[in-house]
Amino acid sequence: MRATIQLCTYNRAHLLGRVLDACFEQTHPRDDYEVVLVNDGSTDDTRAVIEAARARATCGFTVIDQPNAGLARARNAGIARARGERIIFIDDDVLPTPPFVAEHLRSDSEHPFAIVRGAVINTESFHRLPVPSWTLANYSGNFFWTSNVSLPLPILRRVGSFTEAFREYGWEDIELGLRLRDAGVRGVFNRFAVAFHCKPRPRAKDVAGMVSQARAQARTAVQLRELHPSWRVVLATGDDALRRGYHRARRALGAISRLDRIAHTNAAETTGDRALSSRELAAARALAREAYYAELDATSRANDVASRALRRST
Repeated sequence: MRATIQLCTYNRAHLLGRVLDACFEQTHPRDDYEVVLVNDGSTDDTRAVIEAARARATCGFTVIDQPNAGLARARNAGIARARGERIIFIDDDVLPTPPFVAEHLRSDSEHPFAIVRGAVINTESFHRLPVPSWTLANYSGNFFWTSNVSLPLPILRRVGSFTEAFREYGWEDIELGLRLRDAGVRGVFNRFAVAFHCKPRPRAKDVAGMVSQARAQARTAVQLRELHPSWRVVLATGDDALRRGYHRARRALGAISRLDRIAHTNAAETTGDRALSSRELAAARALAREAYYAELDATSRANDVASRALRRST
């Protein structure tokens, strides 16, 4: 078994069936790769989607069900069951193109001990896909990003899997990437290993979730900084004195309440399915960014207080 496609899912039944079909419809020989899916405690129709997919599976298909425990623990459950020489990570909102596995394995033949980063093209819907051709407009500087990345399974197991202390959204793949980089594993990019990432345009009902996710990402950013206090983490997380000071000043001048009013122009529809105007969307994204920095400050202060208390007690 040369390859394992590994993905985790949580309450994305509306996308999962299409993603699994794309995983099954690869040009690579079907007896030479497998799909390992972890259902991380989904409460929607995911179970029915999985059972229907079993009947369509044309390659090895392993499903692991677990109570909701976060992406890091779910990834590790999938890694434990993987049999491929190379493990390819995607997400449950990522649609691989037919030559996806073959391209990852072509890069493996040329660079057998390397991380292979594939091309990710954002799309608002899987129903109208753009041309599967990567350009600089799709560039990402991430060294290890589980929307589309692979590496030899023995190297992953030697370096260690995902850090399960990351229970909330964000940074668990970046943290593993930092350990892989420190271990001397190099990365290569294959622009032909294309996958589409479904990124729908946010709507009125999504604003609260955007803010909540940003706050969770700030808390895990503090975890990342404590594990890896390096310039790379500072750049990735924006956790530097200049940017924190800038956003602190914006909040002091009332940026959060002002942006909240713009993002919620029609307060009666804040939970509805109304499309956001361009102005509201820009305000919603800025609001999430301010929430990120507010939570970054609050979490850092709380951790500093806890650290000082621990030092006094010892």
